[in-house]
Amino acid sequence: MSERPLRILHCFRSPVGGIFRHVRDLAEAHANAGHQVGILCDSTTGGAHEDALFEEVRPHLALGIIRVPIHRSIGASDAAALWRGYKEIRSLQPDVLHGHGAKGGVLARIVGSALRVNKYRVARLYSPHGGSLHFERRSLAGSLILRVERLQERLTDALVFVCEYERRTYGARVGPPLARNELIYNGIDDAEFEPVATGPGAVDFLYIGMMRDLKGPDLFIEGFAAAEEIAGRRLSALMVGDGPQQRQYEEMTLRMGLADRVRLLPAMRAREAFALARKIVIPSRAESMPYILLEALAAGKPVIATRVGGIPEVLGSDSEALVQPGDAGALARLMADAILDAGWAARTMPDADRFKSRFAASVMTRHVMQLYRDLTEESLVPQGRLRTT
Repeated sequence: MSERPLRILHCFRSPVGGIFRHVRDLAEAHANAGHQVGILCDSTTGGAHEDALFEEVRPHLALGIIRVPIHRSIGASDAAALWRGYKEIRSLQPDVLHGHGAKGGVLARIVGSALRVNKYRVARLYSPHGGSLHFERRSLAGSLILRVERLQERLTDALVFVCEYERRTYGARVGPPLARNELIYNGIDDAEFEPVATGPGAVDFLYIGMMRDLKGPDLFIEGFAAAEEIAGRRLSALMVGDGPQQRQYEEMTLRMGLADRVRLLPAMRAREAFALARKIVIPSRAESMPYILLEALAAGKPVIATRVGGIPEVLGSDSEALVQPGDAGALARLMADAILDAGWAARTMPDADRFKSRFAASVMTRHVMQLYRDLTEESLVPQGRLRTT
């Protein structure tokens, strides 16, 4: 019984960035192990780059790809998304519903609980991936969202945290976890641990990620301008990605006279972008455990980052490669140091072997599957698997 294939459905909102990468990795590994996997996510976000990624993962998705409108803000449309999600999920009869991010967590847990009312046993898991944990209790919206998180814990069989920071933050803002909870670090494939050679004409710095203030593109631009002054020479940079504030950052480079040295390019594969630059900058104001950090280090690229989320768990809490979030001046000084000090990267980057032993995808996918097994076997014990038809 314990070796039977599982039917696993991942629910999340936006098929962009780290959550989408995380789900694709889990889906491919678990499908290759003989399980049936599917995805339910928003139909209004993503572009050509994400469409190509969907086509790549599609052969691994026996349960298919379900896309419904799921808006970022809370509103009346959420009820329609829940109802449509319920009908789609019920027809798939999953053993596991794994919600990622705030909206994905709502879908997986509420729909999973509704199925249980109808005598259908399904494991309900939730991975915050930052999401609602970025909110503070002192704001009205934050207080409401965090209270809803606490209420939903009664509908949760397991919480999965991708870093210790996320687990601590959940405890501080939502409350000590009442459900089973596991720390399972994000991981990347063995093939991604091959170094990426720096191509001809490479720029000094690369920002790659969502074009929105939360990720710090504005700080990257400000830091770059100040780093030029500190270094006493012209530097070069690329910004790769898409997002709601892209035009704002294009205008910012023009206004600051940087357009000839800071170029913006559409989203592309991380390893393609890594070949275009010597150093990677992650200037986020908030994070959980960013995949781009793991990808860059595995590719042998030096990283400058802010001291947010799980980043210090990777680089080291006292790493010289870290600056406080929101401080463009400190970021500029570190960027200049990385350019002027030839030994900076060798001194600051983590040991490659130890890094790989902690952040390999094989470790992540094995631990997640063991959790799925534990939860589905627990649900089978009292009265057997009861399905609706």
